[in-house]
Formats: sequence, C-alpha cells, structure tokens
Amino acid sequence: MNGTSDERATPDWLRAALDALERGDWESAHELVQHEEDPRAAWVHAHLHRVEGDEANAAYWYRRARRALCRLPLEQERVALRAALLR
Repeated sequence: MNGTSDERATPDWLRAALDALERGDWESAHELVQHEEDPRAAWVHAHLHRVEGDEANAAYWYRRARRALCRLPLEQERVALRAALLR
C-alpha cells in the first residue's frame, strides 16, 4: 500500500455493519450505520428498517441513500448490498 486512501474501498464501519447484518445482529448493524452521513450507510439503514418491518422509516432512508424503495425479498437485497458495497 502506498499510503493513499482508495475512496472506493469499503470502510471498516461498513464492512462491520454488513457482517453484523449477515449474522442477524440487527442492533450492531444499526449502531454502526445510524450516525454515518454516507449514502452507503443510508442504504444499509433502509434495509435494516425493512427487516424490522418499518416501511415508512425504510422509505426515508432509501431517499437519503438516493435509491428507489426496494421491493426485492430481503435476502435478495442483502446479497445486492454486499455485492455493491464490499470491495
């Protein structure tokens, strides 16, 4: 590594949130993303609120993520999150 940051690299907090989500640890995943201003965090946050059944709150976070409201089954969106956000 040459000491420069790669803006496309997955931040540690995001990797940890996705790992927590994968383990079914909603609380930890939520704690990791709820204060981040990054649109990637907002997408994960939206998904987490879908998991808990709070569609109105999820819709708010999809808007913050600049994404359309997701209608995929939760598992499909989870796979899409990991594919898009882990580098």
